[in-house]
Amino acid sequence: MFCARRLIDIEAEVKYGENMILERKMKLDIPDLKQQIGEFQNDYETTVPDPRTALLEFAGLMQMYNGAMKEVSTKLEVLDDEFHIRHCHNPIHHLECRMKSIRSIYEKMQKLGVPPTTDAARKNVLDIAGIRVICNFIDDIYLMEKLLMRQADVALVMRKDYIETPKANGYRSLHIIVQIPVYLSNATEIIPVEIQMRTVAMDYWASLEHMLRYKNNNADTQKYSTALFECAETLAETERTMQKIHNGLTFDMSTSFPW
Repeated sequence: MFCARRLIDIEAEVKYGENMILERKMKLDIPDLKQQIGEFQNDYETTVPDPRTALLEFAGLMQMYNGAMKEVSTKLEVLDDEFHIRHCHNPIHHLECRMKSIRSIYEKMQKLGVPPTTDAARKNVLDIAGIRVICNFIDDIYLMEKLLMRQADVALVMRKDYIETPKANGYRSLHIIVQIPVYLSNATEIIPVEIQMRTVAMDYWASLEHMLRYKNNNADTQKYSTALFECAETLAETERTMQKIHNGLTFDMSTSFPW
């Protein structure tokens, strides 16, 4: 069964997009990458061997990881669009993509005690490319994970289910790291992408917890931590109830058709 409302949307998109011109934008800010390498050397009194070569290598590295991130996000968007057309339901509320800065990569490698090279980054830093998938319901999280992992070119590297087993502070989310091939002009590279899947409620809770942990100047942090944990428990119970309600609903697909 197809959702007519979505078909009309697609028709409108095709109509208004037929004369669009692809606007090419520089995805990597080379001067910014150079500045990040320089700041890291100054702040940590660390010498990066041959900064010019390091700049070129990291520019290539970031391009590959950005490509992997785009491929995975596109896969998720295609699955979400298909579900909308077939079931009039979007499992995904929205996606957020981010690339780790070179400075953050260097800092993580320093903590791990590995040299600041692209080879070391590829072997030891698995979250250079990251996607946050914000879903509408808890079941949507596991649905999108299952559909994504069915695809032949997606391999699971690591999985941590903080929904089934929340962190001590109340944090809930599903974390997976997948590997995907990125096809370049002269090679095929297997690149990891970190994916965090959570509901809208889990996401705004995590945003507030992040503010408490990293941006809070109030001395009474423990009071707010306790309150946040209680909020997490309340939200979890509310989401389970809303999931049951959603599962119990039946939809008359004919109401989707305007004719």
